[in-house]
Amino acid sequence: MTDGAPATSLVFTVGEARETFTEAISEATAKRVTGFGLDDGVQMGPVISHRAKARIESLIELGVAEGAKAVVDGRGRIAKGYERGSFVHPTVLSGLNLRGDVSKTEIFGPVLGLVHLDTVEDAIAIINSGHYGNMACLFTSSGAAARKFRHDAQAGNIGINIGVAAPLAYFPFSGWKESFFGILHGQGKHAVEFFTQTKVVVERWPRDWIRRF
Repeated sequence: MTDGAPATSLVFTVGEARETFTEAISEATAKRVTGFGLDDGVQMGPVISHRAKARIESLIELGVAEGAKAVVDGRGRIAKGYERGSFVHPTVLSGLNLRGDVSKTEIFGPVLGLVHLDTVEDAIAIINSGHYGNMACLFTSSGAAARKFRHDAQAGNIGINIGVAAPLAYFPFSGWKESFFGILHGQGKHAVEFFTQTKVVVERWPRDWIRRF
C-alpha cells in the first residue's frame, strides 16, 4: 500500500508482506543505476542542485535518527565520471517513525519510507489522518480489501494494483485536502468548465401573448 504524490514516498506493508516486500524493494533499489541521464544504462539522474542534494541527505539522516533503518543508503555516493554532480542514490528507510518529521515531509528525492502495520484498517487510518490527500494505492489479491480501500481511503486519486494512479486526460486529477487549491480540478470536465463562460437566461411568456419567430 502506498501513499504519496505522483512519486510514491511512503509504503505501508501489512502483515506478512513486511519481510517479502522489504527484501524485494531493497534488492531492486540497490541495483538502480544512477548517473548522467543520457548515458547508456542509466536509470536515474541527479537531483536538481547541490542544495537539494544536501537537503535530501539531511532528511535521510533525520529519518535514521528518528528510528528508521537505512536498508539501502544512497548518501555520500558519487556517479563515476561525474564526481562533482548533485547525485543522491536511491534510499530505502525501513521502519519509518510515523511520529517523526520525515514521514510528514515531501522529500522530493529518491527516498522511500517503509512503515510496517498489522491491518489494512491501520493503513487507511494513517492515510486519513494526514493533511494531504493527493493519491493512495493498494496492492492486493483481496477484492474485499480493494473495495474497502476504494470507499474509505481519503485521497482524490485511488489506485488498485497500480503504482501511480495518474488519470488520463478525460478524468480530473483529483487531489483532496491540502493537496488541492481552488474549486475545480485540472483535466476532464472540470478543466472545460474552468475555461467556459456560462450564460443563464430566465423567461416567462404569458398565455395570452403570441410567440412568433
